[in-house]
Amino acid sequence: MQSLPDPDQPTPTSRADLTNVIFLKNAIESPLIDVGDFTYYDDEGFRPPFEQANVKYLYGPQRLVLGRFTAIAPGATFLMPGGNHPMIGPSTYPFTMFGGAWQEATLEAFLAIEQPGDTVVGNDVWIGRDATVLPGVTIGDGAIIGAHSVVTKDVHPYEVVAGNPARHVRMRFDARDVERLLAVRWWDWPVEKITEYAAVIMAGSPQELERLS
Repeated sequence: MQSLPDPDQPTPTSRADLTNVIFLKNAIESPLIDVGDFTYYDDEGFRPPFEQANVKYLYGPQRLVLGRFTAIAPGATFLMPGGNHPMIGPSTYPFTMFGGAWQEATLEAFLAIEQPGDTVVGNDVWIGRDATVLPGVTIGDGAIIGAHSVVTKDVHPYEVVAGNPARHVRMRFDARDVERLLAVRWWDWPVEKITEYAAVIMAGSPQELERLS
């Protein structure tokens, strides 16, 4: 049997030429980023590390959570809540950031401002080239984000969105089939079973996967 890609290695061990494909969980140091097995970023062989170049304002406490088997194209960017400016009063100027007397005068008011939660990307998501995901967004399992899109709000499982701001294009499957796929959760199968039925996962139907599960 041919070798399988090892999710615990930086790049796929099953193909020596795929050095641009980075299994992200092995390239992350921040405890604020959580990545599932086989989720990858295409750095084209020359881009800076994902954690530094593609995740902005990662100051916490909010996390970036990426599921399993998600594909992230070059230049996709995640803006975290640490870069937000206050918008509840007359000014958006970030006085608190400067420390000293300004921080002392504004810290209580700043901490009282409601902040977005974690940014969460599900399993088997495809994020297109140079897409931008704004703070606190949740992208459901199986969703597709078009290239250069700006995702400002949650994306439903198996929904296709595109544009700036990203808008609904279509659903990949009807509601019943989406239910089937979310129940099957093929990405949680043992890798041996995923390998055996990879052709069905890639080109079969939700009903076939349901039967296999």
